[in-house]
Amino acid sequence: MQAALNAQTAVHPSLVQFALDMDDAPAAVSAHERVGLALGRDYALHGITPPIAHLYPQSPLQRGWMAARGKAVRQPASPQVTLWLSLRTHAWARGRNYEDIQLTPHYLAQLDAAHCPITREALADDKRSIDRVRDDAGYAAGNLAIMSARANRAKGDRGHRALSEMAASCAAGPITRIGGLAEAEWRRLAVLASFVTPLSHEDAAQIPLCVLPPNRLRLFNPIQALQALVTRQLATPGWSARLSRLEALLPTDALRADFNRFLLALAPRVLAAAELQAPHEIRWALEDAWAQPLVQKRWLRFALQLTADQAEALVERAAAKKLSPVHIQRHDDATDGWALSTHGYQS
Repeated sequence: MQAALNAQTAVHPSLVQFALDMDDAPAAVSAHERVGLALGRDYALHGITPPIAHLYPQSPLQRGWMAARGKAVRQPASPQVTLWLSLRTHAWARGRNYEDIQLTPHYLAQLDAAHCPITREALADDKRSIDRVRDDAGYAAGNLAIMSARANRAKGDRGHRALSEMAASCAAGPITRIGGLAEAEWRRLAVLASFVTPLSHEDAAQIPLCVLPPNRLRLFNPIQALQALVTRQLATPGWSARLSRLEALLPTDALRADFNRFLLALAPRVLAAAELQAPHEIRWALEDAWAQPLVQKRWLRFALQLTADQAEALVERAAAKKLSPVHIQRHDDATDGWALSTHGYQS
């Protein structure tokens, strides 16, 4: 009998093991939920109602907004703050990483442009969009550019190589427009993507500068940074003196001679448009000058005599001597906050 009782005890373990007591400890909050709650609070603190698509009870964004609605509004939201909230919401809803230390309303305001750098059309509010230039990265400083919604849709998730192939397809014909864009527009997209794509020095040197880098975009290839710095000189008065001082930084007579030959090819094509006054028209004239084969040929002859390290040093020395008409900032970790390890998604 005792043995039978022991067997039954073994087969039917004590029910205390399965007690269903309520646990008052709060459940862990996921990173996605935490971002949504913070986003909702920011909507409330700036006196803005979130998009209706997120106003349902289970939404962390809605809960964060409801919790903070009774607090005093900081100040009426500026257009930059509205854009900041909208972009964060767009990223959050799609699980994309948003680097929120540097991507402030002030930073986003510096990206603004009156014309699309790709299609060159004027950008009304309903036509502009913010593109992640490198699709395998998140919303982060150095990876964003303003462009038309039309160009953004056509670009999709294509990188430098795929965009170059689209431009080549348009050039080969018989179809001269693909996805609503012509060859020149696909070429500009390809060059834009090349700026944030690590390339060999030789490959980067061979790319004509048919679109100047948008404000705050990070340039991964030093020779393209030098190319943009030299080209931008011609947009502002005093360029001849600045370029003479830049020439003096070159290490050899051969380099200085080839640099001068390049300038003699580039400058006349820009000076021919000297009557231009609007900044965007001057910018386009500089970009279009690179369509001339002689300009590209002489640039290549000069650029390939340099190494990537020499090009980087020239840019840094030019910046230190205030020879650049635009602000130049070095980033030791250019992809900080880009979430490349997760292909731009939240971890």
